[in-house]
Order: sequence, then structure tokens, then C-alpha cells
Amino acid sequence: MKSINQEDQVLISLRQIIRATDLYSRQLSKIAGLTAPQLLILQAIQRLGAVSISKLSTEVSLSQATVTTIINRLESRKLVTRHRSTQDRRVVHTTLTKRGETMIQKAPAPLQDVFSLRFEALEDWEKSMIVAALQRVARMMNAEDIDASPMLHVGGAVEQPPAD
Repeated sequence: MKSINQEDQVLISLRQIIRATDLYSRQLSKIAGLTAPQLLILQAIQRLGAVSISKLSTEVSLSQATVTTIINRLESRKLVTRHRSTQDRRVVHTTLTKRGETMIQKAPAPLQDVFSLRFEALEDWEKSMIVAALQRVARMMNAEDIDASPMLHVGGAVEQPPAD
């Protein structure tokens, strides 16, 4: 049996990581009818309560334009509502609807939650090695300047509606 060289082992591991995030996204869409960014935003609204787009954008590490697009879609599905602040009429807050709460409960646990539990169980030196190795891989792939949130999901800023 031919042994796999180290470069191929790295590429296989990267592909497995990409595939895991893709499979999670498909499961999320099938079970809850949401994309990962939509769920991320719904969960942030649940945590923060009535929240402005700018605060929400900072919380989820996505641009305000991306968050606005996602909120528009969530509002059209009646998962969130928007209303003007009583203290400052220029500020618009977003809140969850009962339907939005139900969608969060239906959704599977975020992939990063599983990862976080396992990562936290590692020794500090193991964590440091993983961080250093992955940062090096990102640089090798010219990806170090790509803006990314610490949430595991696939896809970019453009939302795709779930299939009906």
C-alpha cells in the first residue's frame, strides 16, 4: 500500500474541514431552513435583545451591509422585526419574533460549539501548535488578509435562500 506524503495529508485534512462545514450547512438548511449566517444573526439577537445593525455587525464579525441583507431576508420571513429606538429615532433596533425563537430552537448546535468543547479540552501547548500551524497554512494559501469571522460556516456574504 502506498503511503500518503505529508503535503497530501495536509490537503486531505483541509478538504475534510471544508466538507464538514459544507455538510453542517446542508443539515442546518434541511432541518431549520436557515443558512449558517442567518442562524448566527438570530442567535446574536437572542443574546443581545433589541440591537442595532452596527452592534450586531460587530458582534458577528460581518459587515453592516451583509448584516442588513440578512436582516432583510429574516424580516421578510417574519423571524425578526425592526423598530425605531425610543431614545434616538435615528437608530433602528432588531428583535426576534416568536417564529424566530422557534427557528433557533429547531436548529442543530452550531459546528463551532462542538469544536470549542474539544479545543478547550486540549493542553495549552497543543492549542498554540494548532493556531500556529493553521495561521501558517492560511499564509501559504494567500488567505491571511481575507476577512473572516470566528464562526464555522461556508459561503460568502451573499445569502442563498433555502429551497422551499
